[in-house]
Order: sequence, then C-alpha cells, then structure tokens
Amino acid sequence: MKVPLQVTFRHMKRSESVEARILERAAKLERLHDQVMTGRVVVDLPQQRQRKGKVFHVRIDITVPGRELVVNRDPLINHAHEDVYVALEDAFDAMERKLKEHSHEIQGETRRETGENRGTVATLFPGEGYGFIEARDGREIYFHRNSVLNGGFDRLRQGAAVRFAEEEGEKGPQASTVEIGGA
Repeated sequence: MKVPLQVTFRHMKRSESVEARILERAAKLERLHDQVMTGRVVVDLPQQRQRKGKVFHVRIDITVPGRELVVNRDPLINHAHEDVYVALEDAFDAMERKLKEHSHEIQGETRRETGENRGTVATLFPGEGYGFIEARDGREIYFHRNSVLNGGFDRLRQGAAVRFAEEEGEKGPQASTVEIGGA
C-alpha cells in the first residue's frame, strides 16, 4: 500500500495477535491487486451490555485507483463472529472477492477493447450441449452449443484452442460466441 494500513480497535483493547493477523491478510490483498493505495480496518465490539456472547464487527475499506471498496460485516447477523478471528477471516474473504471482481472488471474492459478473449476448451459435455472454456487468466467461462459459430460444437474437443466473446450470464461469465482456433 502506498499509505500504511490503519488498524483501529473500538470498544475493546488493542490485541497484537489480532493486529498481526490483520496485517497478514492485508498483505495477501496487496498480492491480489498491486494498486491498493490505502487501507483501513476497524474491529469493533459494540454490544457491551448484551448478556450473551459478544459479537465482533469488522469493517474494511480499501482504495484502488478510481474506486473505494468496502466490506462491512454486520455482527447481528452472524453469531460465528463471537470469535474475532472468524469475523476477520469472513471480512477479509469478502474483500478478496471484491478485489478479484474489481480486477476482472478491469481485465474485462481490456479484453473487450483488445478482443483478446482466447482460451482452451477445459470441459465438454457433448450430450448436454455445453462446456467450459479456460480463459488465459484461469477463469472458467460457460458456453452453450448454440454459441459455437458455424455449427462447430460437434467438432470441438477438450484442449481445443478457441476465441470467444464474453458476457455476464445469470450464473456468472458465459461466452456469447465461440470460434474454433485462435488461441
């Protein structure tokens, strides 16, 4: 990070072991997205008057160029968050997903601009009429028999090089068109 990570403890004492875990997980976020500019983590124990277990609240704010990503885990929803480490892991896992999604959005814009959607057929289900492409960035992209140009679905084999146009489907990324060859 260009600015050091800010860690704040509210309604509780500072814990070196908790802070160490936060710094470990923050370093992992930096490895996922090399342009993290600033970060802030707040660990809060707001229910001081509650009789039963106290639930930790974790908020993570990360700034990347042009965007602020926020994870705000509500402690009232998940009683597993009575353990501060569970609450931290849950919040950092959610932030990892947000950073990956943000990276995919950026890469998707680049792919659409350059037309560089290429990959190989990773899995094929000929009887069901669909399969999955492994894109160059490692993601799996769903495709249907009707997406393959020139009726080429029956000629496809696992490992075949393809070029494809990607769009967001109901269950994630899918190929709207698939052209055999071109990896």
